[in-house]
Amino acid sequence: MSESVRLTIVYEAGEEGWVVASVPEVSGVHSQGRTREEARANVLNALRAILELRFGEHPGVEVPDSEPIDLLIGA
Repeated sequence: MSESVRLTIVYEAGEEGWVVASVPEVSGVHSQGRTREEARANVLNALRAILELRFGEHPGVEVPDSEPIDLLIGA
């Protein structure tokens, strides 16, 4: 079975010509760059980091009826 999750990157003009990017579906995912491409790469890195922090391995936690899922973010 294959499923996907669709997220949105929102771009806004920042101060002094910077481009601010965020992913509104995931609280706390914000970044910026001098160009749209740089802002995109930076916000994807921020998304990856926050997902790893929130949903990374949790050693010692045993849940009897569970299964891991892998979320692949293609860029």
